[in-house]
Amino acid sequence: MTPWIPDFTPRIPGVTMERFQAWLPTIITVAVVLVAVVVALVVASRLLRRVAPRTHWYLVGFPLLRLRMRHSWRHLCLNADLTGTDRPTTGQLGPLLVKGRPIMPVLPLLTRIRPRSFGATAVILLHPGQIPEPFVNAAEAMAHAWQVHAVRVDARLRGRVRLTVLTADPLTSPRAGAGGGAWTIEPPQKSAAVASDPQAAITKSVTASVAVPADLAAEVGHREDGQRWVIDLAVFPHWLITGATQSGKSTLINAAVARWASRPVALVGIDCKGGMELAPHAARLSALATDRAEAADNLAELVGETQRRMRLCRQHGARNIWQLPEAVRPVPVIVVVDELAELYLVASRADKDEALRATTHLLRLAQLGAALGVHVIVAGQRVGSDLGPGVTALRAQLAGRICLQVNDPETADMTLGDLYPDAVEAAQQIDPAVKGVAVTTAEHSGWIRARSVYLPPEHLAAVIAGTAHLAPVLPGLTPPA
Repeated sequence: MTPWIPDFTPRIPGVTMERFQAWLPTIITVAVVLVAVVVALVVASRLLRRVAPRTHWYLVGFPLLRLRMRHSWRHLCLNADLTGTDRPTTGQLGPLLVKGRPIMPVLPLLTRIRPRSFGATAVILLHPGQIPEPFVNAAEAMAHAWQVHAVRVDARLRGRVRLTVLTADPLTSPRAGAGGGAWTIEPPQKSAAVASDPQAAITKSVTASVAVPADLAAEVGHREDGQRWVIDLAVFPHWLITGATQSGKSTLINAAVARWASRPVALVGIDCKGGMELAPHAARLSALATDRAEAADNLAELVGETQRRMRLCRQHGARNIWQLPEAVRPVPVIVVVDELAELYLVASRADKDEALRATTHLLRLAQLGAALGVHVIVAGQRVGSDLGPGVTALRAQLAGRICLQVNDPETADMTLGDLYPDAVEAAQQIDPAVKGVAVTTAEHSGWIRARSVYLPPEHLAAVIAGTAHLAPVLPGLTPPA
């Protein structure tokens, strides 16, 4: 019996009471040191997470996430029915069926787990006979099992499924950074020739810089996978943007126009609400229609412009304007339509004829303009069947889709449902309190969540004023006063 621990007898073979008594101070010292080390690691981890979150993620966060993914993978596959088998339940001997060996579940291989700034990526290798749909349906189960914000499943690759693991919402977390911040770029400065002869400055600016496809890409924010959010008209020539009031629709349009303003492109605005939304861009616009009659006239002139470009391409044996020689290549035209419903809704017979003329020309632009350098950006608070059958025909031509927070499920379905039915639910879950968050089409990801940057009004005014001399004059269109 030891004086320190009454009625204690060591039960370890070969260890006597005297030997245990001699070892006890060392055991206590080691235990105290281990506890101190653990406490120090916890404190250091929290401090590192506060001062250097990225370093903490790669050194501590990702290894723990990887361990959870590996440890829970078998249970997750069994509970979510993600397993396969490599043998049949029965065999055949002549005309007789013979009972086979019991089926043993075979797990799909979880591999290539790689750290990313937003979380991690991984690849699942499917067994023969497996399809990606169960993995898409199990995305929420994966997020709960791995204790992360969300898991995005990309099933476009044959024989494998790519996972994007988001540890937090990068569109709302402080780590996102750029989500709510403003641009730091300065607006271009006017040249010296502008003050003396503005018209000569316009001609010089347009002819001195010939547009290239890269000029059609406008960076407007960032995506939840950490990549830049780019509206690229070379990838998706026409876009549909829907969003309720205060959802960030105008902010998104401001961001895109401000980017395109410094490029050798023509911007045409159609704002049937008296021009209130697009008025801040007027100095950079080649034309601005403020009612439906003006919109119909401007759209008719643009349809005529596409026909002129058709003849030009035919003369040079080109299939689009980018195959034309630079000396004759026309300037790309981006038509921004704010509040689509104002073009479709009618109250009288005269309104009906006028609306039909405007919407027919808009549909023709969407059908013909992609190869001819005429691009359409259509925005509205809602898009529904009540606007008429023409809306469905127009939507079919708008391959790029952006759905911000909307007030009714039909608008989300009209915006995304025909291309990505699984994106409709994601659009309906957008928090109204977080401005600028949207579900959008992506070139390599199908659909993805993204958030636009906020451009302060004074910064937008400076960009527009600094690029006003770049606005080209289009045939048949009158620049805004």
